[in-house]
Amino acid sequence: MKDDRVQRGEFLTGLNPVLEAIKMGERSFDRIYIAKGRGGPRIDELIKLARERDIHIRFEQREIIDKLVGTANHQGIAGVVSAKEYATVDKILKIAKERNEQPFIIILDGIDNPQNLGGIIRSAEAAGVHGIIIPERRAVGVTDAVAKSSAGAVEYVAVAKVGNINNTIAELKEKGIWIVGVDMKGEKRYYEMDYKMPIAVIIGSEGEGVKPLVIKNCDFVVSIPQKGKINSLNASVAAGIIIFEALKSRTKLA
Repeated sequence: MKDDRVQRGEFLTGLNPVLEAIKMGERSFDRIYIAKGRGGPRIDELIKLARERDIHIRFEQREIIDKLVGTANHQGIAGVVSAKEYATVDKILKIAKERNEQPFIIILDGIDNPQNLGGIIRSAEAAGVHGIIIPERRAVGVTDAVAKSSAGAVEYVAVAKVGNINNTIAELKEKGIWIVGVDMKGEKRYYEMDYKMPIAVIIGSEGEGVKPLVIKNCDFVVSIPQKGKINSLNASVAAGIIIFEALKSRTKLA
């Protein structure tokens, strides 16, 4: 019998392989693509199981899945496999407690470029960040490409995936964490901020930045001054500036 499993980098394809992988629970999926028009009892079972396990499902034209996977031999089903298991927000807070340090968390709002996420993870690991929080939807997960871009740092940084950034912000506030957004219109310069307290810093995507509702829920909003004609920094660069400024002040505290 022909094996209908086709693995291309970070993808696992074919109805049976993806369905069985979800049932076994030994793989962590960032999302599953299903070709529009694909149906039947087994597809319904796949969708039901994926939703029970909070795996995001996207319905796309078959041609788009062809391009994503690099082959037409996918049966209209392609799962994006995570390069590592995700942590929880509580786990990140536990890491800070175990180190006897005030929590220092990075929240990423809509980063969709694997190189940017990998670079941010690399900076976070170097600066002792306790963990990174990413949204479940409309953002890149911890894929093989991200792991490679992080130069191995992904193995040492806890990454949590959450369904709603604003709900997570509210939960962090209840636990005494101050929320700091990074935005061009911030009332403070990034170097005027006190990073010694328990904080979660929010970095947005290059195009959209931090979403308005997320900014509204921040306790502080800081800006990175720029003199150039292009008023947008690479997300990884912006995160690195903030992360190492925080490290400087937190090192003084130590």
